Amino acid sequence: IPFSRVRSASLHRPAICPAVSRPTDHTSPRLAFLYPLPLQTLRYSSSSPLQASHQKMVQAWYMDSSDEDQRLPHQLTPNEPVSLEKLAAVGVLHWTIDAEDYLAGPETPAHEALDKICADRSYKNRDEITCTPEKLPNYEKMLKTFFQEHIHEDEEIRFVLDGTGYFDIRDKEDRWIRMAVSKNDLIILPAGAYHRFTLDSNDYVRAMRLFKDEPMWTPVNRPCDSNQFRLDYLKSLGNSA
Repeated sequence: IPFSRVRSASLHRPAICPAVSRPTDHTSPRLAFLYPLPLQTLRYSSSSPLQASHQKMVQAWYMDSSDEDQRLPHQLTPNEPVSLEKLAAVGVLHWTIDAEDYLAGPETPAHEALDKICADRSYKNRDEITCTPEKLPNYEKMLKTFFQEHIHEDEEIRFVLDGTGYFDIRDKEDRWIRMAVSKNDLIILPAGAYHRFTLDSNDYVRAMRLFKDEPMWTPVNRPCDSNQFRLDYLKSLGNSA
């Protein structure tokens, strides 16, 4: 999402992710830095703040080709769900972290879970943004901007603190997959993957952005097939440019 363009939205000052020791037990798996990234749903508990679970998973499906409002689900008829394996094949990562617990204060299991992810993946900075018609001037226009297909030259990381929305990502055959994200979802899209974002009909999302360096998110709009990050991503999938 090209959130860096939204200067008038509710944007909180960046904070440094605290340093956390890398996990050494088997309930907190180390995360790979190479493509393709495995799709994982991770939950925390007080005894093991970051452990694997499939109790909750982001819902995903192939999109129709309708030009109707982008905030609609755009499911095929009948619906064609997308499996965890297909999402993993395009490099998507997912965690479930209790947003209420995170917002309750720094000394919580949710903070520990998020800090472990930051440490493992070298995310040094974080900030927050709220997008609603009330807080975002030219709201409808900005939704169209968010929805323009693009890549980033780094991972796109969003932790949904409240609200709902859709991330769309291209599969290996260039078909659109829609992923519905909501409160407690943390999702990572790989560098070089064609994707886009839109809010849904609730018109509200509050999200945390995570960064490896200074908070700056620059979209590279399609076509950009000669971009080296795009080429590296395709190579990781076993495709050619």
